[in-house]
Amino acid sequence: MARTLAAALCLTLALGGPAAAFAGSPASGYRNAVSDGFADTFADPVVIRGEDGRWYSYGTTDPLREGEHVFHKVPIAVSDDLVSWSYAGDALTGVPAYAAPGAGFWAPDVRYLDGRYVMYYTVTDTTVSPDGGDFAIGVATAPTPTGPWTHSDTPVVAPRPGPFGGWWWTLDPSQFTDVDGRRYLYFGSYFGGVWVTELSGDGLRAVGSPTRVAIDNRYEGGYVLRHGEHYYLLASSANCCAGPTTGYSVFAGRSTSPRGPFVDADGVSLDTSRTGGTPVIAQNGNPWIGAGHNAVVTDLAGQDWFVYHAINRADPYLDEPYGINQRPMLLDRLDWIDGWPVVRAGAGPSSGVEVAPVTSGPVSDRFDSGLDGWEPVSGSWSASSGILRQTESGAARRFLVSGSVVPDDVRAEADVRVTGPDGAAGLTVRYRSPGHSATVWIDQDAGALLASAVDGAERVAASASLPAGFSYRTWHNLAVEVHDDRLIGSVTGSRLGDPLAVVSLRLPAGLSSGAVGLAARGVTELDNVSAAARHRPVTDRALVPAVGALLDSDEFSGAGLDEGWSWLRQDPSAVVRDGDLVWPTQPADLVGSDNTAGVLLRDAPAGDYLVEAKLSIDLGVDSVRNYQQAGLIAYASDDHFARLCHVAIWNTRQVEYGKEQPFAGRLAYGGNIVGPPAETTWLRLAHRVDPENGEHEYRAASSRDGERWTWGGTWTLPAGANPRIGLVSHGGDWPEPATARFDYFRVYEA
Repeated sequence: MARTLAAALCLTLALGGPAAAFAGSPASGYRNAVSDGFADTFADPVVIRGEDGRWYSYGTTDPLREGEHVFHKVPIAVSDDLVSWSYAGDALTGVPAYAAPGAGFWAPDVRYLDGRYVMYYTVTDTTVSPDGGDFAIGVATAPTPTGPWTHSDTPVVAPRPGPFGGWWWTLDPSQFTDVDGRRYLYFGSYFGGVWVTELSGDGLRAVGSPTRVAIDNRYEGGYVLRHGEHYYLLASSANCCAGPTTGYSVFAGRSTSPRGPFVDADGVSLDTSRTGGTPVIAQNGNPWIGAGHNAVVTDLAGQDWFVYHAINRADPYLDEPYGINQRPMLLDRLDWIDGWPVVRAGAGPSSGVEVAPVTSGPVSDRFDSGLDGWEPVSGSWSASSGILRQTESGAARRFLVSGSVVPDDVRAEADVRVTGPDGAAGLTVRYRSPGHSATVWIDQDAGALLASAVDGAERVAASASLPAGFSYRTWHNLAVEVHDDRLIGSVTGSRLGDPLAVVSLRLPAGLSSGAVGLAARGVTELDNVSAAARHRPVTDRALVPAVGALLDSDEFSGAGLDEGWSWLRQDPSAVVRDGDLVWPTQPADLVGSDNTAGVLLRDAPAGDYLVEAKLSIDLGVDSVRNYQQAGLIAYASDDHFARLCHVAIWNTRQVEYGKEQPFAGRLAYGGNIVGPPAETTWLRLAHRVDPENGEHEYRAASSRDGERWTWGGTWTLPAGANPRIGLVSHGGDWPEPATARFDYFRVYEA
């Protein structure tokens, strides 16, 4: 054994040390959409790593291919690398007894709980009401990721009557297990909001009173994970399915409790009228729009990945226009920057070749070939039927060490379970000998996750309690990550941002350059062991448009509008007064074919520029004032424009970035959401021309103070157009007109 480890260490040094030998990510790449190999559409995807070491994804009820016209009952796909997927059948064969004939099964969520797979799913129509719309959350269990699935006789969340008739939208379930072992289910959508309810211990029934965590008319597709000391609610906003103008995107709020309140980076709650939310992903001007309804999965290097659907704006429908929106599954890197999750550091969906997730490494073993590549240090180790076993009882600690060379900064993980009394199972890193190693244990006798490190006479240790009722005889994932002198160990049930315990310690200064191994006390079983170079976190955000020199402005300080403005359908109620352009919301709009609303326009400069306006509008909060709004516009024609406004949408107040365009003989309209508004809201549109296709790209931003800006999505206007820029104040006079006050309109270099 000593000779094997010495040879491994010499090889590491010969290659230039761990950083040189294992720098970077794998050479393999991928391109979105990752579901192209088996499906044209695969909406609302979730991913879980099965106990067989493979990755499984589940999607919503839709046909998979153009022209198929067969609705799959929760289609399943399987992959060995997270980027190459194949169809693995439908999860649901029968239907639950309470489902009405013809019901669909949407937005599944799959977890591994207490030794079985549990699937939560939306049932679109039940037998509760003959009128339909009575959504419920169903649940089914299975011994494997592909089934067979057994339905529960009753929904985990039954249809919920709305306060004014109809049924609240009980959609989009997502399960989460907290560090105390309590289980929660998040569900809900625009009509009724997003809620969380505690679940029974087996995860099959809702218990107690639910709590609303995101306001109605704003969010759906809630997904919660724990990162550091916070719980993060990731939720999708805007219309999922507006074809070529789909502006769906994902926002985050965080809390110190799984029940909320969840607030954004500005401290604004997701459950308030002027609704908060920090962008996680938004469309960026490439072909992908409507990026949303996400899950999160972690690769073997510890890098998080964002799994979601999106729409190719050049091919937005599965078959005929205005039918099923074609929403394939995409995958992109999820970074954590300044305490917030953001896709590709804020660059948004990828359309080119990207570095693939790490799904194998120097150590990657499912024990299908016995103990090849492993050296027993002590204990009785054997492998059969794809499972590694340590069968020697007693209190001594036993080690099995890999002969593979691994870097100092490493992430190792294994699926473990303790099958004997008072046993322990663990992972060891930087192992040279029992006196030079760091080990993390799931320890049944201590009821804790233990970490210890020893380098000769220097020893350190730490522990974190495991939840009461922790099932040691059930498979759990144990992960150990080492960076410089810091070790972090965690144990989860599903590997989905749901740690049951986390332990950390600072390693002794001399503890370096060792192997990865497995540790056991008593009778234990282990599987799916891996070790790979720890991912290198991205810490800097992608660049956002910058403000340059002032090119043009109207400060509205004179007796009227300056000569740079021109009206399209002049509104005589718009006047310059007291240093503002004062413009009551017109009972008219641009959306649709009527086009009766006034638009105040001026010519845009050539090249890259940024337009900014400071807007105050008296929309109040909580009351219904549909759809009064005011803001900026990039205008190519009455039927082709992008509009950034502070808008009242039912009881919420949002900064909506809408677009209208002709498509397939009709007009399509959809919205993207930016940051939370305030009584006074600053708005920006940053313009550039795409050098490859000549399209005009406009990226939106908003601010509550004029200093801290939230950048949202990008809409495009056609190449060859000559868009103008300007202001609008639309949406009607019910229950009374709102009054927009523009303090200034400025155009800068960008």
